[in-house]
Amino acid sequence: MKHERYDLIGDIHGQYGKLEALLRKMGYAPTGDTWKHAGGRKVIFLGDFVDRGPQVREVLRTVRGMVEAGDALAIMGNHEYNAVCYHTPDGEGGHLRERSERNTRTHRATLRQFEGRETEWAEWIAWMRTLPFALDLGALRCVHACWDAGHLETLRGMSLADSAFLHRSAARHTAEYAAIETVLKGPELQLPDGVVFSDKEGHEHSRIRVKWWGRQAAGSFGEAAMPVPMVELLHIPLADDACRLANYPADAPPVFFGHYWMPPDAPKQPLAGNVACLDFGAGLTGPLVGYRWDGEAEVKAAKYITHN
Repeated sequence: MKHERYDLIGDIHGQYGKLEALLRKMGYAPTGDTWKHAGGRKVIFLGDFVDRGPQVREVLRTVRGMVEAGDALAIMGNHEYNAVCYHTPDGEGGHLRERSERNTRTHRATLRQFEGRETEWAEWIAWMRTLPFALDLGALRCVHACWDAGHLETLRGMSLADSAFLHRSAARHTAEYAAIETVLKGPELQLPDGVVFSDKEGHEHSRIRVKWWGRQAAGSFGEAAMPVPMVELLHIPLADDACRLANYPADAPPVFFGHYWMPPDAPKQPLAGNVACLDFGAGLTGPLVGYRWDGEAEVKAAKYITHN
């Protein structure tokens, strides 16, 4: 690996004010269309730049400006993937992502900010299609939701810029669809018949996001739940198909990701020695969280940097 000093930043979701403040706190200064660090450090953005917040355009310009200037790397989040599909015709009169009331509501903040700027938005969609799904830098790995070696192998060399691949990735029951769902949205398990739970936005679910590391320590759905154990599910044993899920090795390089919306007041610390989530709900009221990585194999709580 050629560069061993990276500052990783979790899901921004249109919160440019938080991004600007965190960059300054981490020692970056605006320079033309980019932000530079006097010590030559670089940022890795972990995806989910769009939706929820009031300054999506400013966030996109900052991320892209830093990437194109060589001051940052960026990967795709599920919100970028969903945006691409929402705006891509399926060839049958619809779009690759259904324009349902629920999907539109999730995407509404971005839609409003680009009203009357359709040409500009089309250019952003084209740019988002070029984002990589993950980064393996040797001593450091980054993915938006789940590092699953098998699914990442399916995605190796693939890009949403390839229209044929994009369409396959949105077609249920394809290997590409399964890979995208896991890598960008995280593994899920079906709950037993009749068991449901409500998420933070009031949507009911019969499937649950689960951890993809340290699974040997989880014997119930409640213990396996991500981001936090669900007390009401602690008495329900894990399903047999849990064995098919990825289980990140404890001796693998440190992996950083976002996506899971950890409780804003949760401790800023690794979930395992080499596993770190940096999404603490910055898209709404939570803090934007970064991590200062200098080549260490074990993630350290003292190196998290937060801006509320």
